[in-house]
Amino acid sequence: MPRMSDSLGDEARGRYAPHVFRKVARYLVVIDAGGQAVARLFDEHRQPLAEFDAASEEVALMTKGLQSAKVAGGREWDDVLNGHSIDERRAAEVYTLDV
Repeated sequence: MPRMSDSLGDEARGRYAPHVFRKVARYLVVIDAGGQAVARLFDEHRQPLAEFDAASEEVALMTKGLQSAKVAGGREWDDVLNGHSIDERRAAEVYTLDV
């Protein structure tokens, strides 16, 4: 009968891929999208990271103690919010998240 070794299984073959982390969210934009409020996360370069329902408890947790600004109508947001009307953008709340 073969004898068991101290290992827990076969060794992994080859090298592991380097661990890839998601970018850190810097901005949270709460904006109307056709009558439904959505929350959109962006990195420090205003590249989109995620989008989800603004009524979720995650939004309340992320914005606790933060003040929003109505700055989504600015030029720096033109590319990433181009699917929204100018009225939606002006009414949007932008939070700068603590990182």
